[in-house]
Amino acid sequence: MKRLSLLVVLCASPLLSHADTLRCGSKLVNLGDRTFEVMQKCGEPAFRDPVGYTVGPYNRRETNIEEWAYEPSNGMFTILTFEGNRLTRIERKRRQ
Repeated sequence: MKRLSLLVVLCASPLLSHADTLRCGSKLVNLGDRTFEVMQKCGEPAFRDPVGYTVGPYNRRETNIEEWAYEPSNGMFTILTFEGNRLTRIERKRRQ
């Protein structure tokens, strides 16, 4: 049964991939970069969506979470997730 679930995960992985860096032209964007640094390197995203916030002690809202989406490049959308002002996740998703 474990082999079957591993096979399913491996087959689904080409649809969505995660990376630590993103190339925008000749510049590299890295996890931990600030929003203004990403904007300077990659330009304005096609979409910017607030998706929530982190929760601290006593269920207090701490940090905003926002996703930026860039138009397809080679058939792949790029989705960047920011917590506060820092890049925490880079995903590439194949256009459907």
